[in-house]
Amino acid sequence: MYVILTSKPDQFRTEAGAGLQPVEAYDYLFYGQVRAQFVIAELQAETRVRLVDETEPVAVNFVPSKFLEKFDTLERARAELRNLCSFGHMDAVLQPRALPPMPRAA
Repeated sequence: MYVILTSKPDQFRTEAGAGLQPVEAYDYLFYGQVRAQFVIAELQAETRVRLVDETEPVAVNFVPSKFLEKFDTLERARAELRNLCSFGHMDAVLQPRALPPMPRAA
């Protein structure tokens, strides 16, 4: 199973931890500006996703993976991401990027 993790610069970020293996990462550019970042991750075991609110006051929440939309295949996750990021004739681009580093165990 695969899930899509979303981050929005200067607003919030999601982090893959134990039970999630990042597979691909993308920047979503809208008229040349990065508006969001996506990571497609393989769900290896039910877990909690770390969600960091980057606005003041900074807050950290842990969301159970059971609440995330799941995709049977990597291709279905990619198709959903393409669908989420297409807006007719607007200048919207999914640009592949390097995978983010995995958080270190505490």
